[in-house]
Amino acid sequence: MNKPASKQIEVQIMGQSYLLACPVGGESSLLDAVERVDTAMCRIRDAGKVKARDRIAVLASLNLAFELSQKESSSAQTPAPATSSGAVLNGAPAETSPHNQTRLDDLMRRLDQTLGSDGQLL
Repeated sequence: MNKPASKQIEVQIMGQSYLLACPVGGESSLLDAVERVDTAMCRIRDAGKVKARDRIAVLASLNLAFELSQKESSSAQTPAPATSSGAVLNGAPAETSPHNQTRLDDLMRRLDQTLGSDGQLL
């Protein structure tokens, strides 16, 4: 009999349950990712500036993508101290360069324009 290629794991993100497919043997990596997403989303929610769950999810995604991008670019360059420990798009303190802060502010404006008043992405 063939062993299943994936299994389902129930996780909690910002107090809501999700049933996720997970490759066998990848449970630890998936749980680490869930913890990062939950932490990022709760940090934004707790800052109190954003209430809509979908906007919190988008901002958390942007934060995590920005952190990954910073790590990738610092890995590709000569080893040098990073100028940022990651963007925090919700206004919480962050160590960002003025250039990156301008880019983040622009992303926030564009995100708000795109989402409009209904907060729907699609």
